[in-house]
Amino acid sequence: MPGEGHGVTRHILDNGLTILLKEVHTAPVISWWVLYRVGSRNEPTGHTGISHWVEHMMFKGTPKYPAGVLDKAVDREGGIWNAQTSYDYTAYFETMPASRIALALEAEADRMQNAAFDPDEVESERTVIISERQGSENSPGFWLSEAVRATAFRVHPYHHQIIGDMADLHTMTRDDLYTHYRTFYAPNNAIAVAVGDFDSAEMLAQIKALYGSIPVGAAPPLFNRPEPPQQGERSVRVEREGSAATIFTAYRAPAATDPDWFKLALVDSILAGASAPGGDGIGNKTSRLYRALVETELAASVGGGLYPSIDPYLFSVILTVRDGRQIEEVQAALDAEIDRLVAGDLTQAELDRAKKQAKALFAYGTEGVTGQAFWLAFSENFSGYEWYLHYLDHLDAVTLDDVQDASRRYFRRSQRTVGWFIPTNSGQEG
Repeated sequence: MPGEGHGVTRHILDNGLTILLKEVHTAPVISWWVLYRVGSRNEPTGHTGISHWVEHMMFKGTPKYPAGVLDKAVDREGGIWNAQTSYDYTAYFETMPASRIALALEAEADRMQNAAFDPDEVESERTVIISERQGSENSPGFWLSEAVRATAFRVHPYHHQIIGDMADLHTMTRDDLYTHYRTFYAPNNAIAVAVGDFDSAEMLAQIKALYGSIPVGAAPPLFNRPEPPQQGERSVRVEREGSAATIFTAYRAPAATDPDWFKLALVDSILAGASAPGGDGIGNKTSRLYRALVETELAASVGGGLYPSIDPYLFSVILTVRDGRQIEEVQAALDAEIDRLVAGDLTQAELDRAKKQAKALFAYGTEGVTGQAFWLAFSENFSGYEWYLHYLDHLDAVTLDDVQDASRRYFRRSQRTVGWFIPTNSGQEG
């Protein structure tokens, strides 16, 4: 029987494909997503970056749609398409005029089974992805993020970047990629979502016709190694050429399904301004860290983040040190603000403002059909689509005592990793 809530219906085909449908008739547009339950979280050493590389290969054609054909067809029909690889998933989407959505449905059904993985294309894409990583390496922030994650996670695969380690990008083979594809790209490991201007019964019939006969895959062996408890504060320094010193402080945070996650989401809004996956946040000039560090000219910028993840991940605060300031004094000022929150220095008015900002960011990211379809697929992957539907309710339910309790329990120095980027050409090394 299909499940239903807030206009969303949930169906599971005989081959295991999970389908979520939501009718939105405000404009003649439909967004179609297919999300596979595999990401960098599931990659062992030797195969880091394989999910992202397979995502690239999915755009290199099938016998039915050779490379470049779908790019032109989607553009000709007035649509957009793209993909993304993250820690916990790999996803593909098309947002099309409603009358042209058949192309998207057919394309993803075809790619689920018939991606070519031409050896020459694999080698060509190896060069592209290595160049992509080299481009990221031009940013000190990339090196610092990689070092902090590798220090915070010594066992769990969250320790490596989504793009993968350079050594693996040089050595993975076409057979490695194709085996990954054949193992994880199966209907029983996928979530398909349609949001937009359609009739649900007709849409479900179209999906069944295209996807219902795709064979069930073997239960995928989702590689994962639990991280053992952290036994004290960790620190790491990256010393390279760069223009500004940077601080990356990361505290251990719970999985998205933990009730504490929403408490820390509001702490994120209080400290550095609300953030959300798929978005860059909103203005944070009213946040505590902006006022305490940027307005006082200790830091040039401040940001933070809390990601909804399957396994426990990180609550991050990132500061760019203002020229002329010492990294030690900026770290001390940051720690003082964290300590103030832990001590219970928080008012109801401040929490109310944080809730308002977090709600505004969430509403902005979900006002269109593409954003809504993403969040339905994203939350179904780690919890259930209801997590997204009740997001605002969960924020509303958080009390002042909740925030203070979560701050005391999670912002312990024994449970954090502190990363410093020291520009070797600035005189700050030592």
